[in-house]
Amino acid sequence: MIGKFLRYIEFEKRYSEHTLVSYRTDLSQFSAYILEEFEETSPEKTSFGMIRSWVVSLVENGTSPKSINRKVACLKSFYKFLLRSKIITKDPTLKLKAPKVKKALPTFVEEKNIHQLLDHAEFGDSFSEQRDRLVIELLYGTGIRLSELISLEESKINLVEKTVRVLGKGNKERVIPINNSLVSTMKAYIEQKNQVFEHNNEGVLIVTDKNKQSYPMFIYRLVNRYLSKIATLEKKSPHVLRHTFATHLLNRGADLNAIKELLGHTSLAATQVYTHNSLDKLKNIFNQAHPKA
Repeated sequence: MIGKFLRYIEFEKRYSEHTLVSYRTDLSQFSAYILEEFEETSPEKTSFGMIRSWVVSLVENGTSPKSINRKVACLKSFYKFLLRSKIITKDPTLKLKAPKVKKALPTFVEEKNIHQLLDHAEFGDSFSEQRDRLVIELLYGTGIRLSELISLEESKINLVEKTVRVLGKGNKERVIPINNSLVSTMKAYIEQKNQVFEHNNEGVLIVTDKNKQSYPMFIYRLVNRYLSKIATLEKKSPHVLRHTFATHLLNRGADLNAIKELLGHTSLAATQVYTHNSLDKLKNIFNQAHPKA
């Protein structure tokens, strides 16, 4: 059943490759634990006590609360799948609680640094440099996820209406507006791509120098290389540009619900984390401007 579950979250839920690897590892570790401790070979037959015992062992072994939370989320998702598939009649994870994790504020790039990169950085005219610029502009200009960028097809881009259709988690499609600068960069890239490569690569937008579909590490290295030129942040990942997109919109007065829709969040709570960054900015403005501050 673990194999069926993993196929389900890959093809129907469209979880990222990173999440798939993590969930596969988590379920493998859990299966090994219940076999060793309880001589139980089938995860479908485990009880709440067995699952809780595993979580306690993780805590005692020094596993970080963040990792435990992910493992608990994996089990909850797995048993919900079994319940929906009528493999089990009762979910043993209903009363399972994960340790509390202190939420870190999203890391983002300052506006002046982003402007420095996009307005003053010397992106050349070669195909690879035009592609690199488009990747940076797309991630920052739309806030799309890494997996969404990699799977984005040219047919989903409307340069006349200035929109991009993105297929996100749970096969949910959303439409994101794009600005004039991004439209120009997109046009230049697609034109050069068609000149450099005789055959289009199955319609995917972002390709490697060998006309292959891009992949997570390829995009990560690309983003890390360019952000290293303008930022001293510890994290320089594609997700940082997603955080930057949301933070800059909020700082400039965008409605939180609108940002939620643009990001493809299912819950407003996931978007509200960005209000902390804006609150810090408001405090600084207050301290600088108020006579009694």
